[in-house]
Formats: sequence, C-alpha cells, structure tokens
Amino acid sequence: MRRLVIAAPGSGAGKTTVTLGLMAALKQRGYTVQGFKCGPDYIDPTYHTAVTGRPARNLDSWMMGSEAVKTVLANGCQGADIAIIEGVMGLFDGKQPLSDEGSTAEIAVLTQSPVLLVVDCSGMARSAAAIVRGFQTFRPDVRMAGVLANRVGSEGHFRLVKAAIEQTCGIPVVGYLPKAEELTLPERHLGLVPSIERGELDSFFAELGKKVMRTIDWELLLSIAEAPAFGPSAPLIRPSRPYRARIAVAKDAAFHFYYPENLEMLSACGAELVYFSPLAGEPLPDRVNGLYIGGGFPEEFADQLARQTAVKQSIRAAIERGLPTLAECGGFMFLTEQLVTTDGTAYEMAGVIPGRVVMKTKLAALGYREVHGRKGNFLLPEGEQARGHEFHYSVYEPRGETPFAYTTSGRKGTKPDGYLAHRLVAGYVHFHFASAPMMVERWLAECERVTIYG
Repeated sequence: MRRLVIAAPGSGAGKTTVTLGLMAALKQRGYTVQGFKCGPDYIDPTYHTAVTGRPARNLDSWMMGSEAVKTVLANGCQGADIAIIEGVMGLFDGKQPLSDEGSTAEIAVLTQSPVLLVVDCSGMARSAAAIVRGFQTFRPDVRMAGVLANRVGSEGHFRLVKAAIEQTCGIPVVGYLPKAEELTLPERHLGLVPSIERGELDSFFAELGKKVMRTIDWELLLSIAEAPAFGPSAPLIRPSRPYRARIAVAKDAAFHFYYPENLEMLSACGAELVYFSPLAGEPLPDRVNGLYIGGGFPEEFADQLARQTAVKQSIRAAIERGLPTLAECGGFMFLTEQLVTTDGTAYEMAGVIPGRVVMKTKLAALGYREVHGRKGNFLLPEGEQARGHEFHYSVYEPRGETPFAYTTSGRKGTKPDGYLAHRLVAGYVHFHFASAPMMVERWLAECERVTIYG
C-alpha cells in the first residue's frame, strides 16, 4: 500500500493546492486515491472527496487517540491504491508549541507514512536546502522521503533548488509547481470555501491535474510513497447491544460538518440515519426519535434559513417535546432566536435557545477542547469526558440564565459552556465520537426511550 503525507514548513505554502493537484493527477493516471486530512478541519476534506470520489477522513491524534487514527486509516484505505494525507499547518504544529501532539509529524510516525515536504521556493535557491535540512534533523523518526518545490519561477530556478537540496539533504526533489494564481482556491473567514457550495469542480481539477502531471517525476514519487503494510479494517465501536433508532441528520450547504466516523458509529450501533435539508425547506422527517444538526455556514444562508418557517416550527416542536438532539456550532447557532450578520441584520432562527448569535469580523474562538459532562446531560453525564474543537467567528449572547451543557477546557482555561434543555445538547464544540464512544450508545438508548416524532 502506498501512502504519502503532504506537509509543509508552514500553513501558507500552497499545501492544499498541491495535495489536490497530486490527487487529480493520480486519478487521471488511473489510480484509486483515498484522501485524509490531519487535524480537525472539515473543509479541506470536502475538496478531497470531490476530486477522488471517495469520502475523505480526518486523522487527529489528539481528538481520536493513536489506535483510532490507525483504525480510521486502515478502514479508509480499503480498495484504494494510494493514500494522500494532507497535513495541518506546519509539519510540527499541533495542540501546543512544546510537543508534537496532534501534529502532522505525529500522524506520520503513528502511521509509518513517508513525508513529502512542500517548500515555497519563491525567491530562494540554496536556502531551500537549509529549510529542508532543519526539518530533517528536528525529529529524525519522521521519514522525510522527498521534496516538492512549489511556486518556482522557471524550470531553471527549479534545477538550482533541486541541486542544492539533493546535495545537502540526500533526499530527492520529485518535481515542482510554478506560480499559478489562476489555480488558487477561494477562501473566506473559516478557510477554503467548501466544495459543496462551488458546484461543478471537474474542470478545475482536470486543469490542476494536467499542470501537476507535466512537472512531477511520477515513478520517483510513487517509489517514495511505498510504506509498510497496515493492519486490517476494524470497527471503531463494538456496541454492547443493537439499538433501534431513526436519527434525522440535517445535511446541506448550511449544515455539513460531520466526521464520517461519527455517522458510521451511529449506524454501526443500529441507528437509521435519515437526511434532510433545512435550507431546501424540508421539515423534520417523519418517524424519527433523534436529531443531529452539525456545523456549517448558517450565517452565509441566514436569509434563506429565516424564511423556512415550517422547518423551524417542526424542529422547535420536536425538541420541546423531548427529541434527543445534538447541535454543534452551526446547528447551535440555528437553534437560537436570532442570527445577526456582520452588517447588523438580524435573521429569525428556530427559537429553541433563548438569545442570539452575533457574527464578528475577527475570529472568536479556535482550538481543541476537553469537554467534561454535567448533571442532566444524557450524552455526556457528570464525571465523563470527550474531546472536540471549536472554530467560529460568532459569539452567543444569551437571554437570561444559561443552563450549561458541559464544561470545556482549552488554551484559555476552563469554563461552563453550551446549552442544555429538554433533551437538547447544543454548543460551539464539534465532538469526535471516537474520543468517547459511549456517547453514541447513550444517545441511542435515550432515543429508544422517547416516542417517535411524527
């Protein structure tokens, strides 16, 4: 099995464009490609899925733990010829600056995967070798297998960079990509615009793949991607018993931040997942006894969501009747009374949670969260904990006293957080169920206790 970690010295080296270009070119050459993303990001994997035609998966050693990372990799690689693992930030950047925990480097070591270092070589030649050499020696157990020179000015410039790196570092430079602003991916406040909103991407990927095809030594790249065989596929959860539950899952351009493993773990325990689109005016499906509203970009569709009166009424009535519900980030925002955009316009949301969310022009929260349960939380009771992350540009302004759902610990300390009422657990945290598999069984057990809605 071939696999290759695509890493960079920093987050601005065009790593995602390179990753997508390699995926597109490999697919054009007839390979079945499986995409992975280091870290908690939801958006880059949507592009991986769009270019490969296979669901991309996250590998996050802090949220999931080392064994779950290996399991997710083994499961995702079934039927693939090569795995392309896109790194997060710089190669050694993770949860905190004093260790490699949660970093791309840690994923590379855990999975015994070779690393292709993407170096922005604009404005340098021999200095590129110094960068590569520093990354080689920083952690010797990271297998630095090769280099790709990005943003070079010409083929002549590439030859200078290649000679310097190969002489000094003793590893091959497999090729280069020239500066190509026309292939820059669009971005906005949470990063790359999700592919789900961009419509047809085939022409973009075809052009990107052809451009990469011309300047890469493919035999060399495939040779450095050889890696030790990995373990067989295995379930992430082995339920204590089968459950009978139908869970409605909101999924559209406004709500689509779900880890595939979260949904698969629910299904593995017996849940039937029923998808619906609030954005398209689809009310809560009939005969469900659970509801999952994930994150996304409700602020980008606030006007359209505000007009979906029947949708909002169906969700509000079901939650108030006790439908076991998890709402994460964008889902939490949608369940408040109002969403106020950066221009000051207030849009009416579902009205389940007293208060409003207000969009800001600067990042409001970013980072991993250790989540500790509180009394009354059916998903995460007092004494239990899970892991997740936050990334949002809005703040919640409660109306009245807030019944907190859990306590979160992060880089800035510990605080009560989220919202708990009826059978609703809501907040900005995106959970990864692999960090606390019992959340899945508790949710489904709670679903079995309620009358099916609709």
